[in-house]
Amino acid sequence: MKSRALNRSSKLKIYRSLIRPVVTYECEAWTLTDRDEQNLRIFERRILRKIFGPVQNEDGSWRIGMNYELNEPIENAEIVRFIKSRRIAWLGHVMWMDDNRTPKRILQWKPIGTGIRGRPRKRWIVDIEEDTQIMGIRRWRKQCKERAEWKEITEKAKTHSGL
Repeated sequence: MKSRALNRSSKLKIYRSLIRPVVTYECEAWTLTDRDEQNLRIFERRILRKIFGPVQNEDGSWRIGMNYELNEPIENAEIVRFIKSRRIAWLGHVMWMDDNRTPKRILQWKPIGTGIRGRPRKRWIVDIEEDTQIMGIRRWRKQCKERAEWKEITEKAKTHSGL
């Protein structure tokens, strides 16, 4: 990523086509904690700083690029937003499945009995519902039945400022 033989656009294409897919493999099933989100953002910013290098100030001194400067070339489509948009897309896919398919049965499953002591782990569907609330989506169960409408929602999630 530091090589001068490749221009920045080629390095960005390499990042988007090779590095990001490896890092986000099977991200549709993740429940992200705040710490996970922070670590993913740190990882992405490190790579983007290697791609874009230092920034020169008006007085001629060099400095590290700031986060908002790094988000501009990638059009605010950071890695955490990408993961959340993939999860929303997977939710729509699961909701379109027949009721006897395993992913849909697991999504609709309500555990019975007593759980272990302590704070319960964050469930995947709760995480998704928080994301849909942040995006201002009401009645997502009805909206996900319309594929074109749901696809627009997943595209908006890639660059939504609240996610």
